[in-house]
Amino acid sequence: MSPQTAIAADTISAEDISQAYQKISSSIIHTPLVRAPHLADYFDCELYLKLETMQYTSSFKTRGATLAIQALDEDEKRRGVVTLSAGNHAQAVAYCATQAGISSTIVMPEQTPFAKIARTQMFGGNVIQKGRTLDECRDEVNRLIKQDESVLIHPFDDRNVICGQGTVGLEMLEQLPQLDYLIVPIGGGGLISGIAIIAKHINPNITIIGVEAELYPSMSIQLSGHKAECGGETLAEGIAVKTPGQLTAPIIERYVDKIVLVNERSIEWAVGALAERQRLIAEGAGAAGIAALYQHKGLCAGKKTGVVICGGNIDTRLLSSILTRNMMSDGRLVRFRIDISDEPGMLANIADAIGSSGGNIVEIYHQRMFYDVPAKLAKIDAVVDTRGAHHVQQIKATLEAKNFAVSIIDELAQNRVN
Repeated sequence: MSPQTAIAADTISAEDISQAYQKISSSIIHTPLVRAPHLADYFDCELYLKLETMQYTSSFKTRGATLAIQALDEDEKRRGVVTLSAGNHAQAVAYCATQAGISSTIVMPEQTPFAKIARTQMFGGNVIQKGRTLDECRDEVNRLIKQDESVLIHPFDDRNVICGQGTVGLEMLEQLPQLDYLIVPIGGGGLISGIAIIAKHINPNITIIGVEAELYPSMSIQLSGHKAECGGETLAEGIAVKTPGQLTAPIIERYVDKIVLVNERSIEWAVGALAERQRLIAEGAGAAGIAALYQHKGLCAGKKTGVVICGGNIDTRLLSSILTRNMMSDGRLVRFRIDISDEPGMLANIADAIGSSGGNIVEIYHQRMFYDVPAKLAKIDAVVDTRGAHHVQQIKATLEAKNFAVSIIDELAQNRVN
């Protein structure tokens, strides 16, 4: 670390975060740190989840926004605040500004989920959608600052925001001082910076692991000194940041032990696993820590591990799609394609075979228009609810015993069955 970087990393202290905690303590929810036994067995570690999804705006961002707005003077309050955000910081700023009786304008990317836009407006924010990423929102924010003299509350490159987010780590180590590992998502780096400062102060031996989406490894790129492009559609839009913070990067370089990347499939699995195994709703960025444990086997084996579930603002339609796709990949929802002669009684025979095997037909429809199907033949597509891969084989065998030609259409389910 260069001398300049070392100085930058010292701009925020553990004492600053402790003082921030005292200032915002009465304005935030002190969220629980819960044991996650079902996932712990899967990952071979003692796993605890910090449920920032239970914060007022369903994410940790309320902490930093609260402190930043408390720090405004009367003139700044009169001018109002502006920020750029993919959703969680937007909601936090809108909520905290409204609570303080001041106006807020939020510039959000055009592809931001409807749920986050609606909730930001519900909390009193004036939403403007501009660009496809946070970086593309900056020009509009700068225009508004020049036009209205609004005060910028940056989502991560702000001293008060970093101190406020750091209170997550302070709470975690008050709740469970024996933690060996902390896993924290990284977008611009505000959350992990604050957590790392206070956690390393309380326990210098704790291991802190950051998690970035593979499509947006901006912090990893900056710290490595390499040049690479970030971009693409990600489930973890809350950490889809192309340019990390100038304040946060040196802090992360000093205090964070390791950064791992997670792909889209792992993020999708993590969202589904939290819902199905722990009955917890998390958005893609919020589930990034679980995605890291899933993709990087043995990452924290045998250790007391705390994971920050940093946000729960996921579009319900997207969540439904993820849960359905996870069922298909696990072989619990399978689409069979069955060749039949187009005559009476075929559909009844198929239903009888699937039902007698314990399968539940969710959807069924004929395919008569395929070019490879003779005029007197047809194909049946049956979507079936099953108990898993072994059960799928049982149903397939029962259908084949009745002389039906059967194939499994879904590639992921086929791989699981085979």
